[in-house]
Amino acid sequence: MRVLNPSERGISKEQLPRNLAGNIGYFLVNLGIGLLLVPYFISTLGVAAYGIIPLATSLNGYVGLLTQSLNTAVSRYLTIDLQRGDYVTANKTFNTAFFGISGIILAMVPVVALISTYAPTIFNVPSGQETGAIYLFLGVSTAFLIRSWSGNFTVSLFAHNRLDLLNLVNIVNVVIQVLLIVIFFSIAAPSLAPIGLAYLISGIVASGLAIILSRWINPYLHINIRDFDLSRLHELTRMGWWVVINQIGYILFYSTALILVNMLFGATAGGEYAIAWQWVILLLAIAGTLSGVLTPIVLTYYAKEQTESLIRVSKSAVKLMGLSMALPIGLVCGFAPALLTVWVGKEFSFLAILMVVLTGHLAINLAILPLFSINIAYNRVKIPGILTLVMGIGNLFLAIILALYTGLGYYGVAIAAAIVLTLKNALFTPWYATRILGVSAHTFTRAMLPGVIATIIIAGCASAISLIFQVTSFFPLVMAGGVLAALYLAVLWPLGLDGFERGLFSSYLPISIRRYVK
Repeated sequence: MRVLNPSERGISKEQLPRNLAGNIGYFLVNLGIGLLLVPYFISTLGVAAYGIIPLATSLNGYVGLLTQSLNTAVSRYLTIDLQRGDYVTANKTFNTAFFGISGIILAMVPVVALISTYAPTIFNVPSGQETGAIYLFLGVSTAFLIRSWSGNFTVSLFAHNRLDLLNLVNIVNVVIQVLLIVIFFSIAAPSLAPIGLAYLISGIVASGLAIILSRWINPYLHINIRDFDLSRLHELTRMGWWVVINQIGYILFYSTALILVNMLFGATAGGEYAIAWQWVILLLAIAGTLSGVLTPIVLTYYAKEQTESLIRVSKSAVKLMGLSMALPIGLVCGFAPALLTVWVGKEFSFLAILMVVLTGHLAINLAILPLFSINIAYNRVKIPGILTLVMGIGNLFLAIILALYTGLGYYGVAIAAAIVLTLKNALFTPWYATRILGVSAHTFTRAMLPGVIATIIIAGCASAISLIFQVTSFFPLVMAGGVLAALYLAVLWPLGLDGFERGLFSSYLPISIRRYVK
């Protein structure tokens, strides 16, 4: 089967490279800021106070359960409406979501105020930082609600496959946020309160930009209460509720970890866990950069009933995702002690094992990300949602048992997530996608294996290099990682990919670069 070119997919030739460039740009901004901001916070606030920041942001998952899930459903329906050129239905979808989400956000305001006010009582907060923690939680959560509301507009950018503009909004948000934090810390004594204010201001600016870009790209979408449609709301919520269930399960896997460690072992332990957890966030950002380009394409294939192309691209996407993520995951695991020493100081190198436990299993759990687009496209989210919730609850109980009754401490929290999440995504997720598409039950499982093997090899090589050459400073670390990356890519391109996969990868590159790759 030949590779469909972008125009045959219903997507402009120029847009795929723009989307990939936007995703990469957003990732690089997050990478740079994440690596620089953590040691900055530790040096200015201390480990214990730093741990409260990711704890506050992790609560956004709970606050935004309904809005995020409804936006997921809207992205599916709005993309299909626009791809089919049905602007009347698209306006009904847009306005139903706009007024529905606006109502949900208004209802969440007192919840946010309550959680923020009692944050020092609920969580372990360093002495003297109680008031600052309240303002931190309030600013972060309010900013999140504002961004969720503007999601009514960013979802229309997604539906038009303008991920480049969507990433521009996200980059503006992050850059303003960091600049304001540095400015506030230079004016007054560093504390948690200015961070909350920085989140709030950046959220307002980014939301304003999202509205402007949406009006530019989608001039035919208008806010009109008369286009609010109860029957459309029923369709959106019918899908959205199962996405909510899935989101709850997802949160029980990821967002509860920092909360559990803080509540069970204190603020300092929470700060230590958050240091290692930062690499999970970065790896998730890389995976999101890669998989985020695929979702609009899967929805487009579905809308145009190009099922055969959807199956072939999804299978190759799982393999490409696994092989792509093998490099950063392998490097993080193999160079973990050196990374910690160079990044935050030798005194935190003892967190290397925790980093390996937190990131190693992602070789499997990130490779399957492209398959979630299939569930959304075919509106088959009920069974995955129920299973994710059940296993998320199981993960919570297993984490508490391993943490408190085995002597593992916060390592038990990390081990529990690695076990339960891997069982779900290694067995159920690929199998369920094959049931939807009607292909062999092992189609996607086989596609995952090359990435897992590559991760183990890269991690082993990185660990051996680190031990033999005593890599403990910045430039040797970068050189060692660069050499491994170059060797890996040199072997992967001719031997690890077939002609279709090389063509699929090339289609995302700018035309000027594409001919050199070929």
